[in-house]
Amino acid sequence: MAFKIAFVGAGSIGFTRGLLRDLLSIPEFKDIEVAFTDISPDNLDRVARLCQRDIEENGLSIRIQSTTDRREALAGAKYVICTIRVGGLEAFATDVEIPLTYGVDQCVGDTLSAGGIMYGQRGIAEMLNICRDIREVAAQDALLLNYANPMAMLTWACNQYGGVRTIGLCHGVQGGHRQIAEAFGLKKEEVDIICAGINHQTWYVQIRHNGEDLTGKLLEAFEQHPDFSRTEKVRIDMLRRFGYYSTESNGHLSEYVPWYRKRPEEIGQWIDLGSWINGETGGYLRVCTEGRNWFETEFPNWMKEPAMKYAAEERGEEHGSYIIESLETGRIYRGHFNVRNNGVIANLPDDAIIEAPGYVDRNGISMPLVGNLPLGPAAVCNVSISVQRLAVEAAVSGDDKLLRQAFMMDPLVGAVCNPNEIWQMVDEMLVAQERWLPQYAEAISAAKARLSEGKRMPTKDGYQGAARLRVKSVEEMMQDREAANRNAGESDKGKERAKVSG
Repeated sequence: MAFKIAFVGAGSIGFTRGLLRDLLSIPEFKDIEVAFTDISPDNLDRVARLCQRDIEENGLSIRIQSTTDRREALAGAKYVICTIRVGGLEAFATDVEIPLTYGVDQCVGDTLSAGGIMYGQRGIAEMLNICRDIREVAAQDALLLNYANPMAMLTWACNQYGGVRTIGLCHGVQGGHRQIAEAFGLKKEEVDIICAGINHQTWYVQIRHNGEDLTGKLLEAFEQHPDFSRTEKVRIDMLRRFGYYSTESNGHLSEYVPWYRKRPEEIGQWIDLGSWINGETGGYLRVCTEGRNWFETEFPNWMKEPAMKYAAEERGEEHGSYIIESLETGRIYRGHFNVRNNGVIANLPDDAIIEAPGYVDRNGISMPLVGNLPLGPAAVCNVSISVQRLAVEAAVSGDDKLLRQAFMMDPLVGAVCNPNEIWQMVDEMLVAQERWLPQYAEAISAAKARLSEGKRMPTKDGYQGAARLRVKSVEEMMQDREAANRNAGESDKGKERAKVSG
């Protein structure tokens, strides 16, 4: 079986390496073509060398095509896997730190809120360039598997404006599924779920074990769990008030809604600092910074460690390899995919990107009708969808008025800031991210003029948020190498710092 898979943003060492292992664990895929591309020659070289070593030690003859020329990597590709992070950590820092000066305290900042909206502006501009290259040089009707955030916004833009079939993939449903099983003292494979909504706000609307419906018993199970009762306070409170559990972590969910991070003095009661993902201010930025520094220091040692084993029992849970396997071999796979709604969830808009159960075989990807979400979860999703729609249209058109409206409609930004503060914040973020926002050239020029007038509203300059931790040095991380390696794996998805191309 011969076809080509291209990885765009392949500098994500842990993510790229894991996905490649999953693909090459499939017996029929021993002779596929693999191409890596990234704008960072150093990252690309490291990842290609490590993955090539894995390939050879597993007895395969595949030679990775590694190139900084994206079109060269995409030429003839039947499948494209995208994990870019446009602007890298430099832009990401402004996503977190500028809103902080206005009191907008984010844990992650990659899906909604001020950071997620601006991440989308940078990402959509470049994703449309990637789609153009796919249309022009990849195989006819190539499939784009998007792992980059903000998942819904980027997948929306690619499908509506990029002219490329795009499926958004995330592991949030699997993670929550595992949590739910643990809360009941069961194994994940013993619990069946139906989960539907939008990415990072997908709801477990049905939970069953041996024919018994456990959905109504979940709140008690979480409240009594010794760890989850401490680490998942926002998710448990949402479960208590809306009746259903949401997929995304405590830190993620806390910044998608208006209630848990708007008053600095209250944030501490909703989060746990045992892990960044439980709500730490700027937690993901810290972890990504530490992961980058560790990766650059420790890479030579990674090359000395045993190769990844390509075997069924070592295969991960990311959907991508299973989708490609099903399309190529006909084996049926059930997963949760981000696709254009088109009536799958009846009380969410048709144009929205929803996350829902799907089936894959040789005939393609099929999305059964879910029907209506419960009214409360649907209302939460619809608020976010309104923000996403405004943000997508703003990014495609370069209309900063739509961008400002997206900020105003965002639940957390709107809970913390008044309209004048939002207008000034957007000006600051546009100017700070100018190099990655070619579509906003005119708006950025006007923003610079306003900011230079010296009539700035007062902000909390230097404010570090309610629960920010210090970035660890490499020397500190060396005290626990296992934790540092694990951290690097969590942090590096989307390592490519994409340039702006015309």
